[in-house]
Amino acid sequence: MHLHTPAWTQLTDFIILGFPGLPEHQGLLLVLFITIYVLTLMENLVLIVTIKLNCQLHTPMYFFLGNLSLLEIFYVSVTVPKLLSNLLLGEKAMSLEGCMAQLYFFLSLASSECFLLAAMAYDRYLAICHPLRYPALMNHRACAVLSLGSWLSGFLASFPSILMLSRLQFCSDNTIQHFFCDLPPLLKLSCTDTSTIETLDFVAALSVLVPSLLVTVTSYICIFSTVARIPSVVGKHKAFSTCASHLVVVSMFYATILFMYARPRAVGTFNLNKLVSVLYMVVAPFLNPIIYSLRNREVRETLGRALGSKANSLVFIVRVKWG
Repeated sequence: MHLHTPAWTQLTDFIILGFPGLPEHQGLLLVLFITIYVLTLMENLVLIVTIKLNCQLHTPMYFFLGNLSLLEIFYVSVTVPKLLSNLLLGEKAMSLEGCMAQLYFFLSLASSECFLLAAMAYDRYLAICHPLRYPALMNHRACAVLSLGSWLSGFLASFPSILMLSRLQFCSDNTIQHFFCDLPPLLKLSCTDTSTIETLDFVAALSVLVPSLLVTVTSYICIFSTVARIPSVVGKHKAFSTCASHLVVVSMFYATILFMYARPRAVGTFNLNKLVSVLYMVVAPFLNPIIYSLRNREVRETLGRALGSKANSLVFIVRVKWG
């Protein structure tokens, strides 16, 4: 008597459902997402160019801000173009390799942002708590090391999880209940044991979140302590205004990330997960440049001068053309 084990057929592609619960609003979602995507690219590019062109902005704080804007461009471009293709053309299929690549870059860029936000918090700590030693401590070499370390650490931290995930068998349902290849819905589709990769992913998440949160929280505790000892209200406002934008961005980023990945799996529905994912993957990269631009006088003044110069040039061209 021969026992036959079931034959598994390895899936080669997945179906990304997107937002099937809103069939009558697909056109509205398309317009909304494409508008936010284009504006996000423009805002971050304008911020990078503004920092590059203004010599007064060639400081560590704006160097890290330029890195953050570049990261946001990559971050939003990992998922949104496929989402737009899904909404516009109905192209829901994605290959296994494409899915793994999207997930790897998403996790890597999110991890890099954690480290970069921590580096920015450390920079503000040195500037406010050690102003006299700040130029020597946060020199060009230190900025380069922190920036490069943030990018490399994020990409290295995500690699083991993706390597393990690529070895899983996906052999039954190929429908991903999301608008991109996220890890939890992918694990649900696997027909092999996922306990090892779940443990590895948890360890990887801790290796990113714990040190970055520790540096960020410790830096702001020291900052608040130093600001509280400043006698004048004007002095307190001036000191705290340099890190207010960063604090808003950090709070928004970690609140959504921790809600998604540091809570019990049973809490929340896929629709709620999609909503929160939209917040930190689409809305946050759109809002971050606005938050920094509105809160930083130097950025506002540089943008104002640039826009004024363009307006004057346009008026001059019109006058020459029309007499």
